[in-house]
Amino acid sequence: MSGRLISGRYELSQQIGQGGMGQVWTAYDQRLDRRVAVKLLRPDRVAGGEADELRRRFVRECRVTAQVDHPGLVTVHDAGSDGDDLFLVMQHVDGTDLADHIERHKPYPWPWAVAVAAQLCAVLCAVHAVPIVHRDLKPRNVMVKPDGTLTVLDLGVASVMDTDTTRLTHTGSPIGSPAYMAPEQAMGGAVGPYTDLYALGILLYELLSGNVPFDGATVLGVLHSHLYETPIPVRGKRPEIPEPLEALVNRLLAKEPGDRPDSAQEVYEALAPLLPGRGTPTGMLDPTRPFLRPGAPWPDRAGTPTPVPVPPRPTAPPSAEVPVALSEVARAVDDVKRLLGEGRVTQAVDLLGAILPTAEAQHGPRSTVVRTLRKQYAATLMDDGQYRRALPELRRLADERSAEAGQADPASLQFRYEMAQCLEQLGEPAAALAEYRSLLPFYENQYVASTVGDPGAALELRRRIGQLLLALGDRAGAHDTLARLLYDAERVHGPGHPLPGEIRRTLHWLGQVRG
Repeated sequence: MSGRLISGRYELSQQIGQGGMGQVWTAYDQRLDRRVAVKLLRPDRVAGGEADELRRRFVRECRVTAQVDHPGLVTVHDAGSDGDDLFLVMQHVDGTDLADHIERHKPYPWPWAVAVAAQLCAVLCAVHAVPIVHRDLKPRNVMVKPDGTLTVLDLGVASVMDTDTTRLTHTGSPIGSPAYMAPEQAMGGAVGPYTDLYALGILLYELLSGNVPFDGATVLGVLHSHLYETPIPVRGKRPEIPEPLEALVNRLLAKEPGDRPDSAQEVYEALAPLLPGRGTPTGMLDPTRPFLRPGAPWPDRAGTPTPVPVPPRPTAPPSAEVPVALSEVARAVDDVKRLLGEGRVTQAVDLLGAILPTAEAQHGPRSTVVRTLRKQYAATLMDDGQYRRALPELRRLADERSAEAGQADPASLQFRYEMAQCLEQLGEPAAALAEYRSLLPFYENQYVASTVGDPGAALELRRRIGQLLLALGDRAGAHDTLARLLYDAERVHGPGHPLPGEIRRTLHWLGQVRG
């Protein structure tokens, strides 16, 4: 496949990685005359009609992750489809992956481990603020550049392949890297920032001890260890490691998400006193270098010139100006529809946010026009992954509709359902669970079911409750919820439907690990 031209622009050069559903290639961008990395995914390897859903989610996740601006994240240049393949074009990162870096420098100096973890915390802070969960943080997805800085790869791609699409594999095995996978993720529970912090703890343990804390011959064996075994303390292997660092690792590896640190910011603050002071790096690819010599040029490499740092990408001017004031709201609504039809969701969000104050001034805050715009604004914010901004809009819509039409009104229930989805995406499982549970009686009421016209809505809500119970460590409650859900899902959809199949696999995992 070397020499193949992707999207009429990217010429594949050398394959540098391969997985179950895709490949990674170095490539040449003919238009801008630069090297890039191209990841190819094969949705045609997914059974049935799920391939179209995978394509849709892939494009959405690439768009959302491209909005994250942080020097520790690989830059996304382009994404789309080419024939049967989905492609993601990324910055070509010069350096070595962290797994090879660990292997070359065993035993890994503990100050290096602190520097690596601190850099990863900085990246996770930016990612979780969006909010995005990486879901597959591991050494192979981290590059160490010549100046010692780290670059995290595969942001967004893992979320397409994880959780909601586990049924796409039809294998019954969790997607991801079991050695670095949090228990709630492996069993199909809801994921959040706490899931990435667990993976960070596994990675930090490996840096300090030379091995992952939980290993085994089978995926089930590894999962059982994650759930029930206590790792050997890292100071038992290397006494020179500071006690506060060992305590932090233990907190990150807590079995229940609520026992882990609250955020990547908290982890960074715990690591900061352990970072090396100003001085001279010990050599090339030294991850302490950014702390010892902040902003220093890249080191010379024998036989090769010093690389010239790539200047930051200029911010392209928007293709259409966002109006500050509009005399005709209808014209702006037409522009929003056009932008959404062209897939320009971020621009549509900006336009809707700009026209709302004008519409309120012209028509009144409770007018049908304004409420329609605000509903579109909230829905577009969610589609753009901006859950933090969507949440107050949905709460206001839900409160107003409920006050006028009652709590059982289908529109009010839908706004509250979307509020719970935002809370779930923002890594607040307890709040999301409480909201879903308060909604469940309404969705199970025959009047609401007949009004909404979707008997599967209550089943999906119960599935989310089961996933959140798993995320919160209530495996007995999750098992009871999902077992009852399986019976009803088979009755409504039939045993061959993807939903009962997904529930059966989760119950199988729960049954296997309960003892």
